[in-house]
Amino acid sequence: MIRGGRSYVSSPPAFSNDAKRLLVCTSNTVSIFSTYTGLQITSLEGHTGPVTTVIVVPASTPASKILCYCWTASLDGTIKYWDFSAPELLKTVEVKLPIFSMVIPSLLGKPAQSNEKPPKLFAYLSVEDTRETTNANPRKKKQSKPKPLHGRICKCNLTESRLAGGVTMAEMKDPEVITISSSGKYFGIRKQRKLLIWKVPDTESERVVMKKITLHHTKKMTVLAFHPNQRILAAGDVSGRILIWRGFGDRTFSTSDRLANGNLSSNEEERPGVRDNDDSDLCTTWHWHPSEVSVLSFSSDGAYLYSGGKEGVLVVWQLDTGKKKFLPRIGSPLLYFIDSPDPSLSSISCADNQIHVLKMPSMEILKSISGIKLPCSLPVEYKGLCHDIAFDHSAGLVALRTENYCIQLYSLFDDRGISEVQVCERNHQPGDDVTVVVTLVALSQDGSMMSTAEVKLAEEGIGGLICLKFWASGTQNKDFSLSTIVYEPHRDAGISAVAFHPNRRAAVSSSYGGDFKVWICNDESQQKDLQHSGWSCYAVGSYKKKAMTAATFSADGSVLAVAAETIITLWDPDKNVLVAVIGETLTPIMNLSFVGSSDYLVATSWGSKPQLSVWSMSKLSISWSYMLHVEAVACAADLSCFAALVLHPELSKCQESNGTPVARKRWGNITFQCNGSCSCCYMAKGGALAFLQVNSSFTYENVSDGNPPGVLLAYMNGNHEYVLFDPYGKQTHELSMIHREDNVPLEEKGQFGYASIYGELRDFEPKNSQDVWIPSVPSEKPWETIFSGSSHNLPPLTKLCSAFLESLLEKRTSVVE
Repeated sequence: MIRGGRSYVSSPPAFSNDAKRLLVCTSNTVSIFSTYTGLQITSLEGHTGPVTTVIVVPASTPASKILCYCWTASLDGTIKYWDFSAPELLKTVEVKLPIFSMVIPSLLGKPAQSNEKPPKLFAYLSVEDTRETTNANPRKKKQSKPKPLHGRICKCNLTESRLAGGVTMAEMKDPEVITISSSGKYFGIRKQRKLLIWKVPDTESERVVMKKITLHHTKKMTVLAFHPNQRILAAGDVSGRILIWRGFGDRTFSTSDRLANGNLSSNEEERPGVRDNDDSDLCTTWHWHPSEVSVLSFSSDGAYLYSGGKEGVLVVWQLDTGKKKFLPRIGSPLLYFIDSPDPSLSSISCADNQIHVLKMPSMEILKSISGIKLPCSLPVEYKGLCHDIAFDHSAGLVALRTENYCIQLYSLFDDRGISEVQVCERNHQPGDDVTVVVTLVALSQDGSMMSTAEVKLAEEGIGGLICLKFWASGTQNKDFSLSTIVYEPHRDAGISAVAFHPNRRAAVSSSYGGDFKVWICNDESQQKDLQHSGWSCYAVGSYKKKAMTAATFSADGSVLAVAAETIITLWDPDKNVLVAVIGETLTPIMNLSFVGSSDYLVATSWGSKPQLSVWSMSKLSISWSYMLHVEAVACAADLSCFAALVLHPELSKCQESNGTPVARKRWGNITFQCNGSCSCCYMAKGGALAFLQVNSSFTYENVSDGNPPGVLLAYMNGNHEYVLFDPYGKQTHELSMIHREDNVPLEEKGQFGYASIYGELRDFEPKNSQDVWIPSVPSEKPWETIFSGSSHNLPPLTKLCSAFLESLLEKRTSVVE
């Protein structure tokens, strides 16, 4: 099996010491990406549960930046120590409790001297402990107890691979994320309207007593951050406010006698903004975000504070003045902001499963690590009626509907995003009400054409609009461009299905209004570029004014099958003539698919009496059927076989002994029919299936018989996680697929000298007038741009003046006699 489509933003990532790699928690593994190319290099595999924390061991000296060690924690109850350059697992610590967060303060402190014995290494864990405690007095009557506190903050001895016995630092209802300062001196957690802050002792041991303070607020707090150099703490709440405490812990954490004796005044006038006699000198409030704050991070020098939230804007606050600037239009709620050891690089993680590598301080997006987009929200009336997943069987791509009215093209083999198509040009902001629904996406067999259907929702019954769009792509990177827009293609009726002709530039669309239409490309005869062609209606058909619920072409395109509610109609698409009528099913048909060479037709129907039926085209009669709720069907183009995704426990009627209906669940089976059957259990609700052709440019690892499969069956669940596996394989073993052309080296070539400052020089091509301007490339008139840019990014004035004067002077060669 090949797995993919997992979340990249479930936990904060971590940079390597040289900032050339980004370690990302992806389900049970840690994926390592190159910040130079944005492509995955390798992964750390060994956890059996989702990885929640990854901590890179920092370099003690500048010369040791090549060190590649990290600690990981997981919900499987283990902590692992890795050499991620190999990659190789070096150590495992069994905690036996799900770990939601972990910090290791001593890694951030001062490094030990070479002649000193290294101290013991301790980690602080946020775990979930659901073990029930036994009652010491069984005769005592049971009394009403408050809800149990399952979240705990514990201490773990990593050197001796065990928990510190009897040390529980805090308890809460649910596990909370632990935040640590960059110096490793302080760490804290959120607890509803309070912050619990601990000071790490200078010399750690298992039984050492740690000092703790509590800071209070009137709203629930969502995130916190520590200043790198001073006792300044920032926290965000659910209302969008940012609170900044200055001088926190002066009475509790300070070692001076004056502060230890509590001589600081508790007068509120001298400590404005501080509540409940909290241990802080000052508390100020900033407010810009309209909703809860999810991102807070101080810059490495402590001069700026970065914040973000649901609106998808990164705000940069100047700490001394409160002035701010913005990085707008990120397009998705922000989750994490991470600094790297290189002050010119940072990363920001977004809720749409993307991680952007930023160039600081200009906040320019250098690279984006694009994971698969999550399913977007839909109005209630459209749930279950949208076909939002389409497959490119030859290239191994999938087209997905996303939140911001886009279609994402995602490579299932490479597990990375290829491109995005903006279906509807709208100024979308995260959290806005849904005004347009992309109800359908379809791809042609060769992947060169795409069709989408969208519905503009009516406001108070006025202004509704349905559009059918055709897109064309003539490039390998799948950059689709709009070819034709058809407004109200079936009057005011919704579009139920779109299918492309297998051999021609033609397509069919069916509607719930009782008709179907055949569309052809106007420039088909001239064989012109698809991107400059238009589509027009070629034929219209209907059957007894019944709603047309599904449509498909045969393998050679000679037969068009259209479902008219519970009846299947067969048409000649060239002459638009009704050939035959077969059926009927008990409930409306939702999907039609020809199998192999079109000898059989598979139909699935939903409703109170769902059905999977197979029809013989030679006999125009049904071959067999079962009472099954089928979520998706996939047919192999060159083989007489198909796969069905069946919801469990919808069983066949002959297997139901008492005849009572069974409650429908989200889980189901993938049943593969081809001279026998095989079955696998997966989450079926909202899933999709497809047979993919294996490209010869890929190589496989871990193939038992040495022969790679010629076709793979792709399954994608409702969360857009997918699995590729060999449907004919007897064992479901893990496969590793490597693209020969896109294999990324572990080390990128560094830049030195002139190139490290000004960038690489561009090759001189006088005839090329379509080059894209790159900021690092000097222009032909350097005096026009030499003084542009922010003042803190410009070289010294003496260096600029000399370069400016030299650009104005004409150089002449002088001969010295």
